[in-house]
Amino acid sequence: MASSPKEPSAPKDKPADERELIRDLAMLLDETNLTEIEIERAGLRLRVARNISVTAAAPVAYQPAPAMAAPAAAPAAAATAATDAAKHPGMVPSPMVGTAYLAPEPGAKPFIDVGSKVKVGDTLIIIEAMKTMNQIPATRAGTVTQILVEDGQPVEFGEPLVIIE
Repeated sequence: MASSPKEPSAPKDKPADERELIRDLAMLLDETNLTEIEIERAGLRLRVARNISVTAAAPVAYQPAPAMAAPAAAPAAAATAATDAAKHPGMVPSPMVGTAYLAPEPGAKPFIDVGSKVKVGDTLIIIEAMKTMNQIPATRAGTVTQILVEDGQPVEFGEPLVIIE
């Protein structure tokens, strides 16, 4: 009869041991930054995993770093100039998100320079989007007064690229 009281307690101890093992494995996941761990012992196979959700970072507009010797008012003036450029009637906006290139290939002569005369349809810049080179044409005839992007600079939709007067 001494063995009968042990039998009911044996199944209760086994789940407690399993819970303790699960806790130990969960702690091991945290300590080692693993996403999943699986063990098998005494006929018991146990897998512990954590859910990892991956989120994409929102794109951030490129902001060139201000010059080291620039006075404190220069960043505010640059922000005002960028706002003014966006409102300029001769502003050519980026029609897509991508990478702006000023020349047809590295080391080649740029499509335009400040002071260049352009006519409607002339290529101003190329924007690479999804491995496709997209020519950005002049929307009006005139003289290029500002080029607002650098060669190889990432650009956002609607970002001012060039000003033609």
